[in-house]
Amino acid sequence: MDYFAGEVDVAVIGAGHAGIEAALAAARSGCRAAVFTMNADWVGNMPCNPSIGGSSKGHLVREIDALGGVMGQIADRCALQSRMLGRGKGPAVHSPRAQVDRRAYAAAMKFLLESQENLALRQAEIVEISHGDTWTITTRLGAQYRASCVILATGTFLAGKVHIGDAHWASGPDGMFPATALAGALRTLGLPLRRFKTGTPPRINRRSVDFSVLEIQEGETPPVRFSFGTSEPEPRPELPCHICYTTAETARVIRENLHRSPLFSGQIEGTGPRYCPSIEDKIVRFPDKERHQLFLEPCGENTQELYLQGLSSSLPEDVQLAILRTIPGLEHALVTRPAYAIEYDCVDPLAMGASLEFRDWPGLFGAGQFNGSSGYEEAAAQGLLAGINAARRVQGQDAVILPRSGSYIGTLIDDLVTKGCTAPYRMMTARSEYRLLLRQDNADRRLMPIGHKIGLIDDARIAMLREKCAQIDAEKQRAEKTRLRWDGISATVAELLRRPHVHYAHFAAEDIDRPALSAEVLEAVEIDLKYAGYLARQAAQVREAARLESQPLPTDLDYEALTGLRLEAREKLAAARPENLGQAGRISGVTPADINVLMIWLQKLGRAT
Repeated sequence: MDYFAGEVDVAVIGAGHAGIEAALAAARSGCRAAVFTMNADWVGNMPCNPSIGGSSKGHLVREIDALGGVMGQIADRCALQSRMLGRGKGPAVHSPRAQVDRRAYAAAMKFLLESQENLALRQAEIVEISHGDTWTITTRLGAQYRASCVILATGTFLAGKVHIGDAHWASGPDGMFPATALAGALRTLGLPLRRFKTGTPPRINRRSVDFSVLEIQEGETPPVRFSFGTSEPEPRPELPCHICYTTAETARVIRENLHRSPLFSGQIEGTGPRYCPSIEDKIVRFPDKERHQLFLEPCGENTQELYLQGLSSSLPEDVQLAILRTIPGLEHALVTRPAYAIEYDCVDPLAMGASLEFRDWPGLFGAGQFNGSSGYEEAAAQGLLAGINAARRVQGQDAVILPRSGSYIGTLIDDLVTKGCTAPYRMMTARSEYRLLLRQDNADRRLMPIGHKIGLIDDARIAMLREKCAQIDAEKQRAEKTRLRWDGISATVAELLRRPHVHYAHFAAEDIDRPALSAEVLEAVEIDLKYAGYLARQAAQVREAARLESQPLPTDLDYEALTGLRLEAREKLAAARPENLGQAGRISGVTPADINVLMIWLQKLGRAT
């Protein structure tokens, strides 16, 4: 029998990376919040790779931290090793990545939720959701909770189905229960759901690996940190990663067993990630590639389990074992968990606005893999914004909308709600047209003032940022005025730093008056000076984009009535319902001529500025 169990401002369904950030943001914003999870012992679980960050994903983690989220802080605390990727290229693609102790990370996140004022963590399966004056969610045990706002952060649980060869069964990740009843309830509600798929590689026991034939990959010293506020944490053992490679024999085994793969037999209906293919998909798509690189990554300090990055598969278990026997170093590998693929329901993000609130269901928000994205970092970024905006809706405040010109989080959300996605969306630096401006090193300068304004960054952290910015400005002025003699030439510090491949370290002996500054400050000054021309050019592009973003479009505009638009543009605009001209121009199938038609329409109505 159903019973009334309580009322909250914001209810979060799911306690993965999106749900954690959403719940904490809502509670820390002053709202009464509750987060519901299928299993309270698996809060913040990493069902796939035991790592945080990576190319462009590290940018997201630093932006989450700058806005007041927690992923970067906990990743720093639980890191087993860390590195800055992309150092051989320009600063736009430098991105931190850390191997993380997955159980320590989950335990730390659970403790955060349990300790947060205004927040209740509850183990319960949500089976019904309905909307009247407020939202009502019902657990399997009949407990009914009323909420002003609901955030759906269901990850890969929604109608989850696992595939290993021809074996398949209803399941969430890591053998947990799927959210089958909730999937049906959301379909009844009318949400535009579709089916996506992802997968993981096998895990193996460290004791069964021959490391003598593998390449070792150590972390960096000193460790790379995600959080701008991380002080030196308690020392942890640094665990190395290792590299190995598939062989021609590996490819032969896979080709001979493709007919047993649910990916190719038609058993799997969901669309898989384009940029993280399974090993069988790699063999088919790249038949001339002699070998594929694999990474053996530690799962934690207190486990012997290793994760085989690059060997994701849904092939039968016996085929997986045969594959391992063909890889040097893994011939005697003991598999602790076989690889699997998982199908799940997610929503078409075109149904949401840039606040991540559904247009046709006021007070309902989506975040993470439920929105069609992939990855822990993408999920956490969306969860943070969904939690912020749900709280602000409850409090009668305007939503926080991050423009794509100001952050990777803004780019991510804009891509999802404007362009949609036909496969799990993965963030990449190439997705941003402003990536030189949106570097990981300046995420604090870009976003921390916003985090402070909305109340998630405290006064102490913003004071540290202001001191850092003052040091950067003072050092740039000094660099322009201070002249040195170095390498046979006389030049100012700024002139030297503008030269390719010249850095502060090269003329440290000659620059005797340089003040004691942190590595972060020196890096910021060097980048600002070296890339000043490119930065100015991108800043001009941002100003033009802002002009278009300032031209709002009614979300209920009847595009069919605008006869100057092409048929494809009418259909695409009606589906996406862009909030402004900038968003409209980024929709696939909408041309500059169509944007001109919209501008003329705005001018006729006197709305153009």
